[in-house]
Amino acid sequence: MSETTHDGGVAVTASPSTPPPDDGLSRAELAAKYGLTVSGARPGLFEYVRQLWGRRHFIIAFSQAKLTAQYSQAKLGQLWQVATPLLNALVYFLIFGLILEADRGFEREVYIPFLVTGVFVFTFTQSSVMAGVRSISGNLGLVRALHFPRASLPVSFSLQQLQQLLFSMIVLFVITIGFGSYPKLSWLLIVPVLVLQFLFNTGLAMIMARLGSKTPDLAQLMPFVMRTWMYASGVMFSIPVMLQDKPAWIADVLQWNPAAIYMDLMRYALIDGYGEKYLPMGQWAWAIAAGWAVLLAAGGFVYFWKAEERYGRG
Repeated sequence: MSETTHDGGVAVTASPSTPPPDDGLSRAELAAKYGLTVSGARPGLFEYVRQLWGRRHFIIAFSQAKLTAQYSQAKLGQLWQVATPLLNALVYFLIFGLILEADRGFEREVYIPFLVTGVFVFTFTQSSVMAGVRSISGNLGLVRALHFPRASLPVSFSLQQLQQLLFSMIVLFVITIGFGSYPKLSWLLIVPVLVLQFLFNTGLAMIMARLGSKTPDLAQLMPFVMRTWMYASGVMFSIPVMLQDKPAWIADVLQWNPAAIYMDLMRYALIDGYGEKYLPMGQWAWAIAAGWAVLLAAGGFVYFWKAEERYGRG
């Protein structure tokens, strides 16, 4: 309604009987009416996969940049990618191979490639887990500044560790050949082993990324967990040989753990003299390795996705 003021102007006032147009609407109804969405809301699972695939170039570039920067302050630079696991293998050989005689059951030509393969392959999993723990908590600036699928970070860090392992594989090939295991058709099995282990590592890294995002102290605990896992996985010794006087179920449990399976499959592919008899359940080891890879990759991805809205907040 309107009324004339004392200076001849017209003042317009709302009728007291007319309610505001949005009166009585809930927040959800208001959001739907004006096309508003929750900032950073978790998309559906399949949409999330699509978004992650759309960031594949970022994932690859980020992993390569991290790999390049990792040893940028060292004079030897990227050579440390190979030197670090090689020095670890040398230390383990001196302690376990020479002093503790953990090479029992193997000729020296088999044990040294056995040990180096175990160190390199387990380091792949160990580094992926440690990088996954810090992938969210250590990159909060990036997480809070940009909108992107947060799974890009643990996937990228796992890819970084895969690239580092591929550099190390050159040295592993040289050592293996130097001790009499020459390239043969079984070497082609290296590819599926690496694919399965990468899937397993990535799923595990995503689980650890979610846990580490809320509990940063987990990064301080994980080195002890990983060291225990390493000693229980037969990196330095053959589990069946070392535990032959123990109850059989102990060796079975240790051999069926995924780290041991991926190491044994890689040794089986590379080393002459490391036959099927060393694989848990023989050729069924491939099925077990695939099961671990699918279980961790799918389960870890869903577990990480469910907390997508909470990363970088609080």
